Amino acid sequence: MRAVQVREVGGPEVLRLRELPDPEPGTGQVVVDVEAAGVNFIDVYHRTGAYPLPLPFVAGSEGAGTVSAVGPEVAGVAVGDRVAWAMLPGTGYTDRAVLAAERTVPLPDAVSSEQAAALVFQGLTVQYLTSSTYPVGPDDVVVVHAAAGGVGQLITQVASARGATVVGTASTPHKADRARRAGATRVVGYDGEELRRAVDEVSGGAGAHVVYDGVGAATFAAGLDCLRRRGTMVLFGAAGGAPAAMDPAALGKKGSLFLTRPTLADHLVDRDELLHRAADVLGWATRGEVQVEVGGRYPLAEACRAHEDLESRRTTGKLLLLP
Repeated sequence: MRAVQVREVGGPEVLRLRELPDPEPGTGQVVVDVEAAGVNFIDVYHRTGAYPLPLPFVAGSEGAGTVSAVGPEVAGVAVGDRVAWAMLPGTGYTDRAVLAAERTVPLPDAVSSEQAAALVFQGLTVQYLTSSTYPVGPDDVVVVHAAAGGVGQLITQVASARGATVVGTASTPHKADRARRAGATRVVGYDGEELRRAVDEVSGGAGAHVVYDGVGAATFAAGLDCLRRRGTMVLFGAAGGAPAAMDPAALGKKGSLFLTRPTLADHLVDRDELLHRAADVLGWATRGEVQVEVGGRYPLAEACRAHEDLESRRTTGKLLLLP
């Protein structure tokens, strides 16, 4: 099989396409012919060693394709089934992947492999953020940082579909336009005063119910300042670096705020939870309630370029590798 392997951590140049032995499924496992693989920031963290994996490893952790072999003691998954998966390191940037059968998600005919690879990881993230971490409802005022990014656009679409008012941040006019098309009522730059004014205007001065922040250092303080009394700050990532340390007492001084740092892994604790959340996400796609933007498609041999584009923020939407 062909796979993009990392033998030493470092920059995008360590992503090398190699020929590796064809995989065989073990107990409880399936082999999938990969048709599309998602490119995510966690792949960058694995590549650089920020989130260490044993070397060498195959890059990527999300994809979609067709089951081509089934190991012993597998129930409910058969050869020929179309499936998707996420949060499985070593299974993405390859044309054949071995997966635990219980971590696969069946795909409806209405959802293509490209759609699934672009949606499942980020969609599961958005599902738990908007349904469990803070259940967004009608009349909520929601701040979404990086609203033109893959997760940002999905949060914006889901929140606005539920009747919430979304104030998004974006770095360029082009990205601001994409955030508006996703449903944002107002889109501003990352300046804290400009953001606060926009939130005050749409909330009558009360502030936002929730802030979704996947950026971190550059946006965290401004997000806290936008919240109303007992508002919720959801720091779900730190693509721009970790925020500065803070005294928890500051949350009380700002109005008894709630602060959480959730992760997807803690919201997929068993197969039942995975299938429940995935059914929501794939239902959004099947019913056309969310539109997934693919910002770039690359062959496996150009995984290095995909990472360069992702890290430079030259793209919007989701990047895919197509074996």
